Amino acid sequence: MDIPRNATTSKQMSMDIPRPSKSHKRYARYSIYFLCGLVAVVLTTISLGRIKPAAPGVDRSTVWVDTVKRGPMMREVRGNGTLVPRDVRVIAASTEGRIERILVQPGEMVGVGSVLIELTNAELEQTAADAQFQVSAAEAEYNNLKTRLDSERLSQQAGAATVRADYQQAQIQSDTDEVLAKDGLIPPLNLRLSRVKAEELANRYKIEQQRLEVGIKTVEAQLTAQRTRVTQLQALAQLRRSQVERLSVRAGNSGVLQEIQVEVGQQVTPGTVLARVVEPSQLKAELRIPETQAKDVQLGQVASIDTRNGVVTGRVQRIDPAVQEGTVTVDVELTGALPQGARPDLSIDGTIELERLEDVLYVGRPTFGQTDSTVGLFKIEDDGKNAVRVQVKLGRSSINKVEILEGLREGDQMILSDTSAWDAFNRITLN
Repeated sequence: MDIPRNATTSKQMSMDIPRPSKSHKRYARYSIYFLCGLVAVVLTTISLGRIKPAAPGVDRSTVWVDTVKRGPMMREVRGNGTLVPRDVRVIAASTEGRIERILVQPGEMVGVGSVLIELTNAELEQTAADAQFQVSAAEAEYNNLKTRLDSERLSQQAGAATVRADYQQAQIQSDTDEVLAKDGLIPPLNLRLSRVKAEELANRYKIEQQRLEVGIKTVEAQLTAQRTRVTQLQALAQLRRSQVERLSVRAGNSGVLQEIQVEVGQQVTPGTVLARVVEPSQLKAELRIPETQAKDVQLGQVASIDTRNGVVTGRVQRIDPAVQEGTVTVDVELTGALPQGARPDLSIDGTIELERLEDVLYVGRPTFGQTDSTVGLFKIEDDGKNAVRVQVKLGRSSINKVEILEGLREGDQMILSDTSAWDAFNRITLN
């Protein structure tokens, strides 16, 4: 049977067309699944990136919360310190010596002239004795000189008296010869001799008077020189005696012996500080104020000093211009009565009133943040369960309060305790 040609050709052509296999279809289906999964992962990652981290939970009882207020605010600074004497009498050694005895111990009351310490110095005591012997010798020499000069002066006075008598006799004889010569009873030569003799004795008497005056001045000069030497030796002896007396160290004023800075047997030189005496009722407060807070302290500001046995008022008397170990020393004069138990070196706390701000917005001082700075604080929201971080501009500060310039309103509740553990979060949940 003959097959048509066209039919054979058509069959051949149909057998040459390729047909897809099952493995190819499976590969295409997996590709589509992979693309869909990839798109899902990308979308999930983007969604998770947009989700905010969960706010950490905080126990409300562990944080310090305060409410923003408006009204007057007292600016104050606080510092610790000690009570110190206003006047300290330093007792120093005025002579060289060795500590023999200490008669008074720190804390005991002493009066003016009370012996505190006894020194010994054998050489000084011997020098004082020698000086006294020199005074005695000089005084004896003065008395001997005075006696000798008095004798010489008496001899001069006797000689002057003899010349005066001879002169008077010669003058009488001259006057007599003058009368006799007028009557012609004696020759003129005798009258001339009488006159010459009277004139000679008059000159001798005048010279004797001058010698007597010069002798008096000479005696006075010699006695003055000797008296000066005696006075000089007396002063030296008095100095030596006073040095020996000062071997007994005495208190110059009444008060309490604060400290003894030497020991028995110790050798001291002039100027060595031996002890300190203070008046216990005359005290002042010496406060150490942090240098960052001391810039507003001024003279005359009111202060209150807590001695732990009572509080006494005072005023700023002195501000140390230098900074030591991060603090400034401020002296406060105490104007109130000292409480019982107040004594030198007593530890105290002091508060100085800087100024009173009448109408300001303020809150408790946070544990961080300085004056005139901007800090991030957590403000509790109205629901009382969440707190959000806000930027707050701080103004002037006090011991436990700070002025609010921007960022808060009256009535806002703030977390003021340390929140550094949540620096990575802008919101926290209060449990």
